[in-house]
Amino acid sequence: MANAKELGPNTPLVGLAGSRARLMTPALVLDLDALERNIVRMKDFAEAHNISLRPHCKTHKSIAVARLQLEAGALGICAATLGEAEVMGGAGIPGVLVTSPVIADIKIDALMVLNSQADGLMQTVDNMLNLRALDAAAGQTKAPLNVIIDIDIGLHRTGAPSASDAVALVEAAVAAENLNYSGVQAYAGHIMHIEDYKERRKTNIAHTKPLREICAALTEKNLTPAIVSGAGTGTYDIDATLGVMSEMQVGSYAMMDVEYRDVQPEGGGDWLFEPALFVRATVVSANHDSHATIDAGLKCFATDGPFPDFATGAPVGSSYSFFGDEHGRIAFAEANERLSLGDAVECIVPHCDPTINLHDVYHCVRGDTLVDIWPVDARGRH
Repeated sequence: MANAKELGPNTPLVGLAGSRARLMTPALVLDLDALERNIVRMKDFAEAHNISLRPHCKTHKSIAVARLQLEAGALGICAATLGEAEVMGGAGIPGVLVTSPVIADIKIDALMVLNSQADGLMQTVDNMLNLRALDAAAGQTKAPLNVIIDIDIGLHRTGAPSASDAVALVEAAVAAENLNYSGVQAYAGHIMHIEDYKERRKTNIAHTKPLREICAALTEKNLTPAIVSGAGTGTYDIDATLGVMSEMQVGSYAMMDVEYRDVQPEGGGDWLFEPALFVRATVVSANHDSHATIDAGLKCFATDGPFPDFATGAPVGSSYSFFGDEHGRIAFAEANERLSLGDAVECIVPHCDPTINLHDVYHCVRGDTLVDIWPVDARGRH
């Protein structure tokens, strides 16, 4: 357990009424009420559509959040890296699926150590050489490894590139002495942020077709996958209706961000999920009529997507831009609008996963009170 020093300078504020407003900034703020509502809403949706959840910890990188998801009925947790899997498995989180290949010998050795300790660990594989290396390593440890065959359905990042390659990998996994064939994975990350819902649905259906055909081919060979894992926050409501996936690897739904806010849900309107993650910042300079400067810049926010937006504190219509490593610029929409030194704003983060990876801790709030501080346990674990 992290000590008070590791949890940062805001530790003395935990439990004090009104402490959210007194946070030393910049601070990553997690609204626990919103987080819990998001987790329950996804659980209820999955149950209503008879599909399971294995949420992705690459978003939150938090043992505490993973446990909340498990308590809400998740089968396990996905991890994008071996390092994330080591953190989750080491904390007793069961059913961890490593969704990226583990290739280097030193990482395969570490994977075998984790496999001997973690309950229900699964590893994806998309290459015959890697499959054979995993089989040999598992044989040396006398602990069979559960494998999921990764299938490329259009992202072209990882995954077996053709149906014949996918079937051959499944057959090799079944024949391997030290591997357990557990199922298949197919993730269409390139579809998640198509903003128009009709276009996103059309594209997702088209890219799911080869997965459906591969699963049918496997069934004809008596190799029906027990697990068909994939989907994401951008396509959860589409994949749940297509009858191909058995479980969803949703991640961002728990936190939400500007990127997903700009993605249109079915029928337009609001998302089922609400922003739960913010960065709180303070005005540190207000010498110009056109803008103010806050203490949250490139070191606080992901830079691979849109700019942060304002949840509270900034005049309506204000816009954010980076003002350096440590600073951000709030540009006012109207000439008569101002912020004063010491004023606080809270920003909706642009892309939650890499933003969280820039911070050591979550400042967990309920209403205006800081109720806890959680470490970002898997920060930087590659």
